[in-house]
Amino acid sequence: MNLHSGKLQINRQLSITLGEINLSAIRSQGAGGQNVNKVASAIHLRFDIKASSLPDSCKARLLALQDQRITRDGVVVIKAQTSRSREKNRDEALQRLRQLVASVLVTRKSRVATRATRASQRARLDNKTRRGRDKRLRKRVSSDD
Repeated sequence: MNLHSGKLQINRQLSITLGEINLSAIRSQGAGGQNVNKVASAIHLRFDIKASSLPDSCKARLLALQDQRITRDGVVVIKAQTSRSREKNRDEALQRLRQLVASVLVTRKSRVATRATRASQRARLDNKTRRGRDKRLRKRVSSDD
């Protein structure tokens, strides 16, 4: 993550300025004793997809994701609270945002329709015939024959 330049680097060509990401410190949930009650070490990250500088194709893919972290309004909400350190939680939240955006940048190869060769079709049918013959031979012999 390249945060020193004020940007979250997604890949070589794409980055998000930290000004587009809203980070706020909140109190963590769960066990932790007095530290949890008095220190706001958890990070609440909010990133508005529609208002971002991401390419339109990337925005569309993000909004189409069935991800519970993306609200109906198109805002990514990530809460990081695994560490006791605010800085580590901040880095973790930014890393999760980076992974989410990077996941939609990967384009899948289009499937090329293929056909089975005539030889493979013949082999499959021959195999079916042979198997059927074997099963027929296992049947009980009737007195009609």
